[in-house]
Amino acid sequence: MGTVQERFETFPFDSEPRLFERQEEQLLAEPREGPGGVRPWRDHAPIEVVHFGPEYVARDCSAPRGVYKSDFMRLEWQSMNGRQPFYHRNCDVDEMSYQVTGLRTLMTDLGSVDLVPGDFSRLPVGVAHDNYGREDIHILFYVPAPVVETLPPQRTSQVVIPPFEGWEPAIVNEMITECLAGPDDDVVMAPADELTLLEHAKDETERIRVLRPADVPGTTWLYKSSHVLVGRTRADASDGRVYRRIRNAEEIQYQLGGHRTLVTQRGTIELEPGDFVRIPVGIAFTSIHHEPSTYLTVASARELPQVEPATRTAGRLTVDEVERLR
Repeated sequence: MGTVQERFETFPFDSEPRLFERQEEQLLAEPREGPGGVRPWRDHAPIEVVHFGPEYVARDCSAPRGVYKSDFMRLEWQSMNGRQPFYHRNCDVDEMSYQVTGLRTLMTDLGSVDLVPGDFSRLPVGVAHDNYGREDIHILFYVPAPVVETLPPQRTSQVVIPPFEGWEPAIVNEMITECLAGPDDDVVMAPADELTLLEHAKDETERIRVLRPADVPGTTWLYKSSHVLVGRTRADASDGRVYRRIRNAEEIQYQLGGHRTLVTQRGTIELEPGDFVRIPVGIAFTSIHHEPSTYLTVASARELPQVEPATRTAGRLTVDEVERLR
């Protein structure tokens, strides 16, 4: 039997993990029945993948697609080619985003900034904002405030009027939301003067901070709250002989670049760019890939159920099949 290592980790990962030696065949095997065929465990569903293609596809204007949602966080996928039809203020959450593809102008009462692929940004709670996307795809994270950045910004928003070519002053709608800014959680919608809103940034010292992690191996955390960490993970290659198990948090991953095989105690599945996957608390998992792999990583100390239907489901491999992948 092949020996592997398990890292037994504790959120928020500010202490060294415990390390265990494991027999991989046992780690991935079905449990043994007790005397008399007793099964003192539940049958759990296998790992599921939700896929949204990473390339822009022309479509009619539509609402963001919720992928994972709870009372403590929401994670959405959004694509747009044009403007959002209103300005928006969150009453209770900081709103983070990651730019997957395309160009997006983020216009706020703290200034405006153009976001390009690889950019992370955070809208502090209560900041009015609108988006103008050009063949855009981005990921949104709604987390109860306060959320803090863990890296210095690469650049910040500025007072830019007009914020993009062709912009003209207008009266627009402004929506106020609560309850993680979910559908049907609006409080009020009312007209607002967009020019006055954007010029308000002249009276503010705070700015929107754009983050870009260094291109180094490992997980770089960019945002931190009491129960959520948002970051980016990069690895040149992995033979999958080191498993991770998080005892008090689940992990959501969104594949950005490269292909890899995710091996878990609830099945094995191939991941490609555009794939979301959720690994429940306490499940041992590892990755196998021979080329560089990059993905977004969200660690949540509270359950974040999947609300979008699965695209694919993991299957069980024998330890010999896993070894052949290596």
